[in-house]
Amino acid sequence: MISRAAAQLAFDGSRIDGSLFTSVTDFARDTPWLNAPIALTTNLGLGVFAVLMVLGWWRARGRDDAAMATALAAPVSVVAAFAVTEVIKKLVAEPRPCRALPHDFYVNSCPAPTDYAFPSGHTTTAAATAAALFLLDRRLAAIAAVCTLLEGFTRVYVGDHYPHDVLGAIVIAAPAALLASLVLRALIRPLVSRLRTGGALQPLLTAPAAH
Repeated sequence: MISRAAAQLAFDGSRIDGSLFTSVTDFARDTPWLNAPIALTTNLGLGVFAVLMVLGWWRARGRDDAAMATALAAPVSVVAAFAVTEVIKKLVAEPRPCRALPHDFYVNSCPAPTDYAFPSGHTTTAAATAAALFLLDRRLAAIAAVCTLLEGFTRVYVGDHYPHDVLGAIVIAAPAALLASLVLRALIRPLVSRLRTGGALQPLLTAPAAH
């Protein structure tokens, strides 16, 4: 059951860009051969962002303490950004498109009524990763940014989110992840510096010297 407070705050997202959402889902209806691949991509695609963060950490082993601290802060920053958007999601309580536009075509089944739409959680993870990597490795960040746009499109294609849910996730998650990364980097940099001088964790933080 949706609480009375949540129901009072809920708004009909279809009035914002429902027509654009329907245009994308009509495209999904007309491309049935794409339905299964995109439904798979929209979930498994999140693994790409985990791989990009691992690559960022691996490269940081050969860089300075600030880079390693940034690499270690990245996944925590993504979690922090996700937590922020989850709070916003509960406060806004926007019903999923399948409830406001029941006659549209949907690749995915309609989730529970309390599984709200704004902002998109998948896109939050993607955008937060891109923002965190921006402070570490611009090439990896560029790859993450392109993948974020693709992830956002798939969320609309399968019918889980309106376009503004995707855009809102990017606008909220990116600065939240950047701020969290900056704060965490400053906090853990001294610890990283000490751990790199010796101990069991040194191989994880420093690349072996070239002979």
